[in-house]
Amino acid sequence: MSVYTQLTDDQFADFCHRFGVSFARAIPITQGIKNSNWFIQTTDDVDGAHSYVFTLFEERPPEDIEKMAIILNQLHGKLPVAAPLALLDLGADSAEKCYVIRYDNKAITLVPCLAGSHPQQTTQTMCHEIGAALAMLHETLQALQPAEEYGVPLYPWSEVRDRERQFMPADEAKLMSDIWQSYTDLPLATLPKGLCHLDMFADNTLWNLSLNNSQKGEERLTGLLDFTEVSVEHYVMDIAITINDFCTTWGDAEQGESVNFDRSKMAAFLQGYESKRMLGEDEKRALPVMLAKAAVIFWLLRLNVIHYNRTEGRTGDNIMVKNPDLMKRLAAYHWSHVEKAQSTVFVLEHARYKDDDKNNDVEDFKIIGVFATEQQAQAAIEQLKSQSGFKDYPNGFHIDAYPLNQINWSQGFGC
Repeated sequence: MSVYTQLTDDQFADFCHRFGVSFARAIPITQGIKNSNWFIQTTDDVDGAHSYVFTLFEERPPEDIEKMAIILNQLHGKLPVAAPLALLDLGADSAEKCYVIRYDNKAITLVPCLAGSHPQQTTQTMCHEIGAALAMLHETLQALQPAEEYGVPLYPWSEVRDRERQFMPADEAKLMSDIWQSYTDLPLATLPKGLCHLDMFADNTLWNLSLNNSQKGEERLTGLLDFTEVSVEHYVMDIAITINDFCTTWGDAEQGESVNFDRSKMAAFLQGYESKRMLGEDEKRALPVMLAKAAVIFWLLRLNVIHYNRTEGRTGDNIMVKNPDLMKRLAAYHWSHVEKAQSTVFVLEHARYKDDDKNNDVEDFKIIGVFATEQQAQAAIEQLKSQSGFKDYPNGFHIDAYPLNQINWSQGFGC
């Protein structure tokens, strides 16, 4: 949230009146990077409180914002969202509610403020809860069909990629290209899709972060914000986008703008998500690449904002730009894990120990298979462990990870 379009108090008063709100004061909100936003104080607010958020959408057409209002109404009551207020000046003959004012070919909405605050850092408890909330969002929005009529078109990131890659150092351009190709090679047609948030960063959420709750590890989610990017996309991409922010500690300038990804937080997130919606095996296998691709998308987004601000001549204290290099580093981190996994195989073996005791001699040994992921090897164990022979020796299964193109026994042996 920033402020790009300037409005007068008289304009604020007129717009708010159309929503049935008595305007007193508009306070600019400088967080975020896409739209112009203000807190609205009403004549009933006291002691500097504010009751509403006024948003002027700089890029999305009004038709898209009307769709967003329908989506928020669908989620209202199941998740902590702020549904836009309906206009009161449409007349008694209007059969449908309208939630958007059109101004200078841009959309304006007014939504109630939600309680809570943005977290400065996340915990495993918070990651678990936001995982469950995202799964609930995915499940609830399946009721809006056909989904394509409610989601906005996905942004043409490939065009931004092609423009920005021309100016990148060779190693950065290669990193982006390798990740993009690996994403393209995924079995995308088999991955479940639906309406996705696609911007569920921590600063788009609100929490009850009272000292008592934080000390008990009971931080409570009180608000989900910014539904302007809801599109039809693979659920696992939405998962990756959310994990990338909630499970990463971003260092400030004094800390060298470090990027520290916490895999224990990711495990908590996935546990929370699967408490509401189970992931398919294809989704689990795709997740590492999706994490890298999601980081690339937000790397490009931040480069695109810099490009847009420059071409539009946007300057001033109310304009905030986030560092694209942080997302580049996160993409590189995830890609290193993908490359490591791609160069490692998992060998599933079964040894028949006397009395199924690993302290006893091996009476028989089998190499069952070689797998690309440990999850696939574990799935093979699940398939075999109830079959004849194997069910009598369940302790004999063993998975070994072997890096490709390396000698794994570097010395001789005695006879």
